[in-house]
Amino acid sequence: MDTLTAFSDASLHEIRRDLHAHAEAGWKEFRTTALLAAELEELGYGVHLGADSVNPDERMGVPPENEVAAARERALEAGAPTEYIDRMSDITGLVAVRKFGDGPTIGVRTDIDALERQEAMDDDHRPAREGFASVHPGEMHACGHDAHAAIGLGVAREFADGEFDGTLKLFFQAAEEGGRGGKPMAESGYLDDVDHLLAVHVGLDEPVGTVVSSYDAPLANAKLDVTFEGEPAHAGGEPNAGRNALQAATAAIGNLYGIARHGGGQTRVNVGRVNADNAQNVICEEATMRVEVRGGTHDLNEYMLGRTREVIDGAATMHDVDYETGLYGKTTTFENDESVIETVEVAADATSAVDRIIRKEFGGSEDASYLIRRVQRRGGTAAYLGIGANNPAGHHTAYFDIDETAIDIGVDVIGTAVRQLS
Repeated sequence: MDTLTAFSDASLHEIRRDLHAHAEAGWKEFRTTALLAAELEELGYGVHLGADSVNPDERMGVPPENEVAAARERALEAGAPTEYIDRMSDITGLVAVRKFGDGPTIGVRTDIDALERQEAMDDDHRPAREGFASVHPGEMHACGHDAHAAIGLGVAREFADGEFDGTLKLFFQAAEEGGRGGKPMAESGYLDDVDHLLAVHVGLDEPVGTVVSSYDAPLANAKLDVTFEGEPAHAGGEPNAGRNALQAATAAIGNLYGIARHGGGQTRVNVGRVNADNAQNVICEEATMRVEVRGGTHDLNEYMLGRTREVIDGAATMHDVDYETGLYGKTTTFENDESVIETVEVAADATSAVDRIIRKEFGGSEDASYLIRRVQRRGGTAAYLGIGANNPAGHHTAYFDIDETAIDIGVDVIGTAVRQLS
């Protein structure tokens, strides 16, 4: 497909496909952020970019500096406007604000990052067949955040003519995957005067025409990066001289899955990534892994995280190796406000393309939780809703795609809900 150098003359469907083709993983969304910011300013919104949209000290899972710099350069080469790249410096994401009247402040949160996975490139996959599959190897919009960005921009366009009595804040959040970007955006200060917040997700195995007015019971989540450091030695000549980091990692893995589940509610643990780049005849000196825990409440998640750290410490002690841990990402739980849920249901019922309105348990985790809780702690209300999208394959898979009709429905439902909330 032709690369867009500006969004202002493009349809939301074209923008979604352009973003899909230029997928950018978390904290690397330079082109996405810059192009969104350029149109938002044209529409009369004030834009706050990069470090002005988040609390930089709260960021988690930030890629190495050389990867961030390469992503920034890649965005410039792909036509991202230099002015906005410069204003971002090395941090992505944006908050757009426009005051229309003296009414309440309404926030709409969407996310903009892709996943670190390879997209399918055969003709069974529509983006590949129709020429808008990701041009970036190992990065793919496999969760619908390209559509979320388009919905957020569509809401901005919906109110560009000024027919709104209040202030509209649009949160285009970086690094949702892994739960890395929600907390720093929640602590940016821009949520503190929001009276009502809507957060949205497309797909999640619901068909076009379905609106989920409330995703309930999300699990709190934490992801921990672990590095075991041992001592190398020849495995045949003097194995006694080594300290085996890989053996510590494997001991930890087995014992992590043995953590007792909690009687107080749902708890989960998973080791999703393990690496030891080591020759077969050398005692392994370094092994890394990424562990994920979840809990039905904040306290249950903390229980799992605490036990995980104890298991890692025990495995390192057992095999006489050193270790380091770092929090890669984290989410918390939330409860949707009934008043906002009912507003979404009224808005959905008024949208002709909607034929089914449901409430549903989420089962996963979502770092919009931090934005929702921030608004609620300051006296506001919030809800997390879903727009059905006919995804032909599961989220986070190589064949994930959506029916772009969902974008139009999302804009209509959210636009109507925003007007009702004001």
